[in-house]
Amino acid sequence: MCIFCDIANKQAPASIVYEDDLSLVFKNIRPSAPIHLLIIPKKHIDSIDHIDDKDEALVGHLLCVAQKVAKQEKLSGYKLVVNVGRDGGQEIFHLHIHLLSGWNNAKDRDIIHN
Repeated sequence: MCIFCDIANKQAPASIVYEDDLSLVFKNIRPSAPIHLLIIPKKHIDSIDHIDDKDEALVGHLLCVAQKVAKQEKLSGYKLVVNVGRDGGQEIFHLHIHLLSGWNNAKDRDIIHN
């Protein structure tokens, strides 16, 4: 089982900021921005390359969750990033969306780190 599955199943600790039946949002333990949250489906999917037609609603739901959490956290702007595959910078092979925010200037905002 992967670490994100463990977090989703409450078998590993995480600082959870949002949860519903399909998804979980928690703080990244290695943040690349002042605010760095991870949005995951509770269902294990390795990456965007592993979704199929039956996952369409779930993936759309994750984007709606991003919007909901941004409003909950009162973010005036944010960036969503999905790394796909090892060559795309993916380190944990469980689909996740990075929600990044909180920069003080555009220069910092335009730099993406994993």
